[in-house]
Amino acid sequence: MSPTISTFSLSASQTIWLRRYLYLILLIGLASLLSGCGTTDKISEIGKAPDLTPMGVTPKRLPQQVALPMPAPEPEHRISNSLWRTGSRAFFKDQRANRVGDILTVAINITDQAQLANETVRKRVSSEAAGLPNFLGYENVIKHIAPSVDPTNLINANSTTSTDGTGTVKRQESITMTVAAIVTQVLPNGNLVIEGHQEVRVNFEVRDLYIGGVVNPADISNTNQISHTQIAEARLSYGGRGQLTDVQQPGYGQQFWDMVFPF
Repeated sequence: MSPTISTFSLSASQTIWLRRYLYLILLIGLASLLSGCGTTDKISEIGKAPDLTPMGVTPKRLPQQVALPMPAPEPEHRISNSLWRTGSRAFFKDQRANRVGDILTVAINITDQAQLANETVRKRVSSEAAGLPNFLGYENVIKHIAPSVDPTNLINANSTTSTDGTGTVKRQESITMTVAAIVTQVLPNGNLVIEGHQEVRVNFEVRDLYIGGVVNPADISNTNQISHTQIAEARLSYGGRGQLTDVQQPGYGQQFWDMVFPF
């Protein structure tokens, strides 16, 4: 007896579903590769609170050791029977920040409201007509060659374009807090570059605040405080990370699908 060879065939609908299934597996695998590091980090944090950033580190750089900006050492020369001190701007010590490594307080009081409503309506109607009733007698030749052609109505075109766009923006923000910032750089004109980073962890959620910018030393009050409205090139970030923040964000698969889906 000769061996029997069994064949397996799929219908057209089964083939389509198989292709879709393989395509879905490919997308899931690609999304897993793209988000592998982030997913591994999330899995390793299951059951424990988020780690705080090391002290003296901004969100942009994450060294292992604390590295705060420090001023260059200045030797102090004491003069007998003198009321003047090296580095002072007056007989009494100035407590305001003026050197790299000094700390000042930034008062943040943001209450913004914005409401915009725009509408644009555009409409255009075009019509073109052209004919050639008489052209050196050749209109009779055209009638014999193409009886259905009417020389008086050779071209008749029209088009209509209409656009209606409406946009509405309504925003309301309110942030009130104070944060300590460190002078990281003194510019040649005397202005100070400051950076402040603050983290507060409550249970399994971390509230993260970052502020940076350039300030004029003359705007610093006698209590060593400045308002956020007096900071040039201000960068303010207020957010969080933890279990609640993760729940409020779509999953990795949905984010990947929204990125690659063209419609």
